[in-house]
Amino acid sequence: MVAAVGITDPLPANAAAHQASTFIEVDSEPGSTFEDAAGGLTLSSSASLSSSVRDHSFEFGRRYHRYQDGKYAFPDDKPEQEREHMKHFAIITAMGDRLHYAPIRKNPENILDLGTGTGTWCVEMGEQYPSALVQGVDLSSIQPSWAPPNVQFVIDDAEAQCVYPPDHFDLIHARHTVQAFRDYQGMLAQAHNDDGSMPPDFAFARMLQLVGRGLAAMSINLGGVRDIRNQLERAGFTSIHERTFKVPLGPWARDALLKKVGAYYRAIAVDGLQAITLRPMCNGLGWTPEEVDVFLGGVRRSLLDAEVHAYQVLHVIYAQKAEL
Repeated sequence: MVAAVGITDPLPANAAAHQASTFIEVDSEPGSTFEDAAGGLTLSSSASLSSSVRDHSFEFGRRYHRYQDGKYAFPDDKPEQEREHMKHFAIITAMGDRLHYAPIRKNPENILDLGTGTGTWCVEMGEQYPSALVQGVDLSSIQPSWAPPNVQFVIDDAEAQCVYPPDHFDLIHARHTVQAFRDYQGMLAQAHNDDGSMPPDFAFARMLQLVGRGLAAMSINLGGVRDIRNQLERAGFTSIHERTFKVPLGPWARDALLKKVGAYYRAIAVDGLQAITLRPMCNGLGWTPEEVDVFLGGVRRSLLDAEVHAYQVLHVIYAQKAEL
């Protein structure tokens, strides 16, 4: 959901972003390598951050936020934070190195990020738009201790009643928040392929279905992505746009940049299997942690199968708030 005015730069000439929005070519030499891109994950910073709610709870050997405990079903510990950094890099790369598609004016004043997580997007937006006060809201206090002077982080419930006046924000951003908002109809990421290489019993796809059922049992309703457009229309938003990008699950793409994105995204998936499944499948579906671990063995094997050219679809939806 976005309140935005003005014009952004045109989409950069980026072969990877073009393929991601159309058809991804498969690499005929799957053994080829890709460069390490860890440098793209670096956070620059210049001002201190005041402390806030920092308590946590522990379950299944993982750390979770304590503030409104249980509202967000996934961990916030160091391994999960590293995974969030990788997700940010992979998605921004797939989008042609853009932090947003919604058009905003050249010198915005106020930008809000709902469910900011590690705050990476806020920090980069603060550097890109020094005129703006960029605020990130999250239940977990996992943001960097230092940030640009125009970036602030608030530990709060993003679904709480808004305390800002109407038309206060130039841009409101939310990413990976479907699993966090209980009254927010969103999209459950599904695995796809275009060449018939993904078997009907692909274990990763089965896992996503089970996680969706588990979250539903925890009162977290994951609907179709099309409903987001309907909800925006019902809320009075106009100029609704949607872009889709195919994000490879593995380094099978021919394009060098998409190969890198795919390698990162597969690492994100493999490293996050336990974090994604434990609470939804144990608390939601009644599985034991041991049963989940056995099941995840097959999921890992499915993700590492070089013969399967699977991808996930990234939906970018932006709209403009109608003037009253």
